[in-house]
Amino acid sequence: MSLSKNEQSAGPLSGLLVIDLTHVLNGPFGTTILADLGARVIKIEPPGHGDDTRTYGPFYKGQSLYFSFVNRGKESIVLNLKDESDKAILLNMLSQADVLAENFRPGTMQRLGLSYEELAKINPRLIYASSSGFGQTGPFANYPAYDTIVQAMSGLMSVTGFPDGPPTRVGTSLSDLCAGLFMFGGIASALFAREKSGKGTHIDVAMFDSTQAFLEHGFMEYVATGKPLGRIGNRHPFMAPFDVFASADNDLVIAAGNDRLFAELCDAIGRPELSRDSRFVSNEGRMENNTALKSELETALKKQPAAYWLKVIHAAGVPVSPILNISESAEHPQTQARNMLIEAGGVRMTGNPIKISGYPDPHVREGAPTLDQHGDALRREFAVPVPAGVT
Repeated sequence: MSLSKNEQSAGPLSGLLVIDLTHVLNGPFGTTILADLGARVIKIEPPGHGDDTRTYGPFYKGQSLYFSFVNRGKESIVLNLKDESDKAILLNMLSQADVLAENFRPGTMQRLGLSYEELAKINPRLIYASSSGFGQTGPFANYPAYDTIVQAMSGLMSVTGFPDGPPTRVGTSLSDLCAGLFMFGGIASALFAREKSGKGTHIDVAMFDSTQAFLEHGFMEYVATGKPLGRIGNRHPFMAPFDVFASADNDLVIAAGNDRLFAELCDAIGRPELSRDSRFVSNEGRMENNTALKSELETALKKQPAAYWLKVIHAAGVPVSPILNISESAEHPQTQARNMLIEAGGVRMTGNPIKISGYPDPHVREGAPTLDQHGDALRREFAVPVPAGVT
């Protein structure tokens, strides 16, 4: 049973007005979280084809899935920000808005007369969130960036892959997505602060910074040794056994993060003596002798298929997992139980991972808007009032 539009938009951010000037992925991902949590998000698009991602594949029933996945539940209006009448409509929107989100290259909003300083004059309570490749400050502030550029420069690609292989891009647009997530977090924090101060603020999020914040192990190694962490494939840099292992048929992942779990793993696979082997008694020893450890474990694991070991090792309380492809993950019972495969505008897509008690988590949501779908209604709603006596 589908929910009404009002029920779909119910959420902790209901009543919040967000003007969304973001495009492509990192900004729209962050503002979609706001929409999922009940905010009214009005997407401002340029004349022509609108957001570039409307032209990106893959396509389903004539819709760009790239666009649809990160713009669901929003309203769309086309405005030419270099046209004074269109700009006047935007300024009227911003005078009433709670949040403005933008991800233009630094300096663009200033050139349009839409800097935080200017907008704060007409709406001191405005939360102004900027997300860009390298942030609003620093020598690379104006450096053009896409996700892969930032993955390369942040160090992420240098630690991804196997030692004998090349630096490798992570299999999703991680730099875009984590910047969008930090944008959302910054907006939520600023809204909370505004409840106390009554004032808005400017949020400055960089994809570069955001990716560095996700590097954890790489920065730990650098701080500890002064040297960069190299590529180590699927294994953990500081714990063993914590890797992909071969069985009689399929690979599986085993993560025994402490001595107790390692001993339980050894018992489960019929090799209890390994936990008493001087090479493997401590995590330090297991790390130093990781190649030998993996060989010993795989000798046992190759005697049975993965399905057998998944049951046996799980029963022993040791973290273990099959390696699922996207289709298997999408159709997994846990995905269904968590409502993480929803429908929006007739398109199946990932759901909202933020579950908040007391608010609905609808399985059917409003889809992404067509270009300028709400343009006429929004132009009427935010038309600039004509002063009395002026004809």
